[in-house]
Amino acid sequence: MTHIGLLSDTHSYFDERIAHHLRGCDEIWHAGDFGDARVVDELQALAPQFRGVYGNIDGTDVRRTQPLVQDFEVEGLRVVITHIGGYPGHYAPAARPLLDATHPGLFVTGHSHILRVMPDPRRHLLHLNPGAAGRHGFHQVRTLLRFGIDGGKVVNLQAVELGKRAG
Repeated sequence: MTHIGLLSDTHSYFDERIAHHLRGCDEIWHAGDFGDARVVDELQALAPQFRGVYGNIDGTDVRRTQPLVQDFEVEGLRVVITHIGGYPGHYAPAARPLLDATHPGLFVTGHSHILRVMPDPRRHLLHLNPGAAGRHGFHQVRTLLRFGIDGGKVVNLQAVELGKRAG
């Protein structure tokens, strides 16, 4: 089993609560809007494997090291990550051809600041959006997700509340 920590929309904010909940993960994934490259560095130091994508607010410092899309396999599960992807029934226009071309079992997005876990039975995938771990945005509570991947399936999915956005 591979233990995953998933977050998004840090908007240049990184604190000990984020680090605490991601320690011990085999992989950390960030679904965009890091805010600056310092957050990339902080996350890379926490786990043996790091994967991220740039978001709409990220500048060249982040875009130099993070792609628009990640497409990879973990424990037999094909994973696609992009920042602006929408969700089942409401995919962003660019996400539809991406999903048609890749056929992932797990589709990860950020951008909305809304924590969302939704199956898409039509596309035979699970959609995850970890919400927002940063302090910038309209969300009230900062969140991230932790889970395992075992035998091609997401297991032990846990939503983690990091505290109030403004506090």
